[in-house]
Amino acid sequence: MTDIHDRVRGAVLASALGDAFGAPYEGGVAERLLWAVLGGRSGKRRWTDDTQMSVDVIESLLACKKVEQNDLARRFARSYRWSRGYGPGAGKLLKRIRQGTSWQIANRTVYPNGSFGNGGAMRAAPIGFFYGAERERRLVRAVRDATVVTHAHPAGQDGAVVIALTAALVCQDCPVREILKRLRLHIQTVDLQNRLAVAERLLRAEHPVLPKQVASELGNGIRARDSCVTAFSIGLALREAPFVRLLKYIREVGGDTDTIGAMAGAVWGAACGYRQLPEDLLKRLEQRQFLEELACRFADAIVQEHF
Repeated sequence: MTDIHDRVRGAVLASALGDAFGAPYEGGVAERLLWAVLGGRSGKRRWTDDTQMSVDVIESLLACKKVEQNDLARRFARSYRWSRGYGPGAGKLLKRIRQGTSWQIANRTVYPNGSFGNGGAMRAAPIGFFYGAERERRLVRAVRDATVVTHAHPAGQDGAVVIALTAALVCQDCPVREILKRLRLHIQTVDLQNRLAVAERLLRAEHPVLPKQVASELGNGIRARDSCVTAFSIGLALREAPFVRLLKYIREVGGDTDTIGAMAGAVWGAACGYRQLPEDLLKRLEQRQFLEELACRFADAIVQEHF
């Protein structure tokens, strides 16, 4: 039980660190300059919408004891602040929910076919821990239910399943081969299936895979197909490496570094736990005490639920 508690805490904090320390390196010159201004306001490493929406998910799970879509929609909309780095599509959607539009309508008003971005995946790991790998079908259904509130496209939901189920399985020391096998049972879109096949080849490589190769073959963009399996692969490949090496690797992969950092951080944290996180980085994290206390309450609830 102590180990599970440590791993859940580690995943929550590692995800926030991956987000906060990846944010300054996201995108091009304009994006980096904007974040240099926004990210320096608190005097700490400021986290983005990735962590804010993960916080919303955790608080909703603690309050409702399950994925409750209307509650999630209200929390997402209430927490929205453009200065957290929300994308323009997410901003429009959440503003509409805040103004009274139901999420069932809002989630297709910006993108008629639904968003296929990675915004559902960046906040999915807590759902994986809450439902647990031993309840795999319920876990996957809950992840899709939580994701569809903002991401109605199957690819966006598949990306979330990749991160949530992987985090839950890694927490139980499941071998990589078994994780890949289990994921294939639930991924519905061809693009994500193909990316998993590439990731399997890279994870089996005899020599270390360079960040540029990961970016080239798996992607580093904001679409779920271009970042979720990327983060999955990085988190698993570097799960025995120091956390600072993970951060450096993500920076070199480039692209959507904050979200890839948040997702890969959750996988790494599920494998390594809170005690392996570097204290010097935690000291520099915005609202550390709040995140620590929330992570502890969440871990307590999971231990009570499953053990």
